[in-house]
Amino acid sequence: MPNLRTPAAATHNLVVELRSILEPLALTELFATGQPLEVELGCGDASFLVEYARRHPQTNFIGVERLLGRLQKLDRKGRRNGLTNLRGVRIESAYFLQYLLPPHSASALHIYFPDPWPKKKHHRHRIINEPFPALARHALQSGGTVFLRTDHAEYFQQMNEVFAASNDFEKVETPAALAEVLTDFERDFNAQGIPTLRAAYQIIA
Repeated sequence: MPNLRTPAAATHNLVVELRSILEPLALTELFATGQPLEVELGCGDASFLVEYARRHPQTNFIGVERLLGRLQKLDRKGRRNGLTNLRGVRIESAYFLQYLLPPHSASALHIYFPDPWPKKKHHRHRIINEPFPALARHALQSGGTVFLRTDHAEYFQQMNEVFAASNDFEKVETPAALAEVLTDFERDFNAQGIPTLRAAYQIIA
């Protein structure tokens, strides 16, 4: 296995400069090593993704985020850890899944503490909604998994209802080794006594 934590990695910008928003990414140009790919939609300050990528050098990771400042944190933290199996893309998550991620290229999608849009009139803005399982099915390989976390009970119920209505997915357990790697929001919420609500759904073989 190649060493993914080399000094040379520290000089490489991990934020992808998109040449087009109309054509799928060429994953072979993003990563030096062809290996399984996992994607975090809405990676925040990249606390989770950098640590998870550090623990899993045999997997490539893409963090998707709209805010440049957050992606700059991914870049700084990833380069500080010498990670070459990590990239960041600045774009809206659903658009990324539909147009930029090559079909059936990801083994897992991570969606952690997405904006709950608590007002009923804003529910249509939630990323986990009725069309999402079809987007996820298009992005994932056979047997791929969607991992979900939130602190919002009503949104969590919606997440489960949306996937339960899909004939493509079945509910599975979140691995303990994955659950122990926390996001920045999760760490803050847990410190306040607010529990993490988790679910995982795998494509039915």
